[in-house]
Amino acid sequence: MTRAALVGALALAAAPSAAQEANDAVSDGEDVTATVVLPPTDEAIDPATIPMPVLAFTPDPKWEKDFDKYYYFNRADTSFAEALADLRECDGLSRGLASPFGNSDVPYPYNSTAPGLIGGALANVMIAAIVGSAQLRAMRRVNMRRCMFHKGYDRFGLPKDMWQTFNFEEGFGGLPEEARQAFLKQQARVASGPRPATAALGR
Repeated sequence: MTRAALVGALALAAAPSAAQEANDAVSDGEDVTATVVLPPTDEAIDPATIPMPVLAFTPDPKWEKDFDKYYYFNRADTSFAEALADLRECDGLSRGLASPFGNSDVPYPYNSTAPGLIGGALANVMIAAIVGSAQLRAMRRVNMRRCMFHKGYDRFGLPKDMWQTFNFEEGFGGLPEEARQAFLKQQARVASGPRPATAALGR
């Protein structure tokens, strides 16, 4: 048996096994759809119990070039509850973005052979993992900025290490809902806090 035929046979043999595993999971009654349980809209939270992140820093051009990625929101005369509701709404609208990178043919004349198909599949997975995840993060940043700007919030830059203490990024990997809500509460504490001394960045 040739190498191509062997690879093809292995691929065909694996397919029924994978399909059987999926059928077994469904037949066992397992929930195969990811669900998100959001906090109630009337959730009572004392803002004083939410840690206030450190925002003061000495301006430096080496940080300013990354302010398109690392920033926080603030709006005057806004309560903690209002800021949290706005952040949760914008976060919800920014979830579930699909990767723009789909399947593509491999750039060599063996794309119709078993090795070519397998190689193409592996290449597409690598492209999605490396480029697609970064694209998803960028798309979420844009959506959050537009949504919060529409609600009247200004945007202020922050050094990356400070930003990471109360913010998160996500690509293909999800964030546990409890951790996500903890971050959003801190962001709401900042968004409803005193007006920052640094200049607003605009939309």
